[in-house]
Amino acid sequence: MSVQIFLQGKLVGIEKFAGSEVRPDAEGNVPGEAETVVGRCRWIGMLSEVLPRAVLAELGLARILLGWSGGGGFFLVLPQENLEAACELLDAADRDVRRRSGGLMRLAYGWTENLGDWLTVRKRLNEAVFRAVHTDSETRQEDYFRAHDNGDVIEDAVYFRELSESLREAKSVGWDSEAPGRVAVGGGKHQWPVGSGEDGIAVMRYAAPSGQGSGAASPEEMAAESEGLKSWGVLRGDVDGFAPRMRRVQSVEDYVQLSVLYRQFLAGELEIQCSLADYWRRVTVLYTGGDDFAVYGAWDALLGLGREMQRLFQRFSEVHLQELPGPEGKTITMALELAGEGEGLAAVYARAGRSLEIAKNADRDCVRFFGATVEWRQMQHTGQLKDILLRMVREFRMSATRSWMN
Repeated sequence: MSVQIFLQGKLVGIEKFAGSEVRPDAEGNVPGEAETVVGRCRWIGMLSEVLPRAVLAELGLARILLGWSGGGGFFLVLPQENLEAACELLDAADRDVRRRSGGLMRLAYGWTENLGDWLTVRKRLNEAVFRAVHTDSETRQEDYFRAHDNGDVIEDAVYFRELSESLREAKSVGWDSEAPGRVAVGGGKHQWPVGSGEDGIAVMRYAAPSGQGSGAASPEEMAAESEGLKSWGVLRGDVDGFAPRMRRVQSVEDYVQLSVLYRQFLAGELEIQCSLADYWRRVTVLYTGGDDFAVYGAWDALLGLGREMQRLFQRFSEVHLQELPGPEGKTITMALELAGEGEGLAAVYARAGRSLEIAKNADRDCVRFFGATVEWRQMQHTGQLKDILLRMVREFRMSATRSWMN
């Protein structure tokens, strides 16, 4: 009887790549900076959905062997005799991912046999993935202080801009062995429908419509929709204690079910909220992962969206996680950063990530904005105060910049 193999893949360097500066073209221009960053994020999410399905399709294995996928990672169950072929496919994808990301991102994976109880298997799998993530950097320590020629690092920026646009109306996505790190829209050797069906791939592609015609709204257009300060920003959120929560799961079935549950909540609720009247012209989704998300848009819309997502996540925890012991995975922390003058989406995204880390290191179940970290219950009072001040400006014609409070 064939031994079952658990294989877990992870895209490494996501933060560095998504938040890296978009390089100018030969004429010194940076066309479509925001579209390029959106395309990067959509590629990361879609590649982690398409690649594990492509491995199963290439090996002639059933779709049911896909445990979970998306958000920069995936989990597969494989027969032992297919392991070598799967590793060859993933190694080829790793090389293509490095090239398309300009050397900033790569694919790491680890595997172990399904022998013993799940907690023991899970520990071995974690160790295998950890070794895969860190082996590459350890074997290239001699490169740390070597000057790199920019000609050696070329991001496929045109592809990402086109992907951002084409995914908005895509009916199917595919994969081809000749370009294993590429997500093909409407083509490819293996194809899957876009949607929520049994064989479909759910694509998080919501973008605020542009008031200038077709296409997505620019950050400046969304900033113009804000009340008060005409500015835009990036909101990022991350579930507190997600990794410890997953380590405490007692069986592989519960592990897969809980992973899918978090992913479905973040993707589903965020898409619903963004389609509501308060947000649909004012925010664009960058990505949703297994335990985190990122959106950008009008700064005041992001404040409201953050409060609503926290309220919904609290309700989600009460309904689905109440019986799980401990507080891990039951709260969510967020951070909001506003764009400075002339600042691009990549820079604001990276800054929001640093603010999120500050908030999570300081506390849990909190939000960081305007340089301060507060608990969500305090944020509720802050939102009410903002609404009062805006009403005073509109109805009583008070100056928005006047200091009237002691």
